[in-house]
Amino acid sequence: MSTHDTTPAPALHDLGDLVIRASAGLILVPHGAQKLFGAFGGYGLDGTAQFFSTQLGLEPAFLLALLVGVTEFFGGIALAAGLLTRIAALGIVVLMAVAAFHVHLGNGFFWTNGGYEYPLLWGLVALGYVLRGGNRYSLDRKFGLPA
Repeated sequence: MSTHDTTPAPALHDLGDLVIRASAGLILVPHGAQKLFGAFGGYGLDGTAQFFSTQLGLEPAFLLALLVGVTEFFGGIALAAGLLTRIAALGIVVLMAVAAFHVHLGNGFFWTNGGYEYPLLWGLVALGYVLRGGNRYSLDRKFGLPA
């Protein structure tokens, strides 16, 4: 039996955590830009609201389109930066739960068929940050906010 500790240094854990948190947040940003600004081939707020209303039956469609766009765009940036991490992550969890269970559930599991796999994954990743916060490499920690 070896007496050497083979667990990675805490700094590596924190760096790995930063990679996951930043990636998860930044992947959401273009989705929000589609909804808010019509970027990346998106519909903008009016088009997204129309889609929410006519295709998904979500009302009040404009307000929901705005909330989804803000959560994805600004919440994604906040999650990536580790700023108000738990609050941003909670917004993402709620958004992804609605997406998974209201929008995608009827299509089965696999994302390639429009299923709930993708929003479930990102919702669970965000839930991890609701529970653990931004940790060492976060703006929360830098500014003395609860991390």
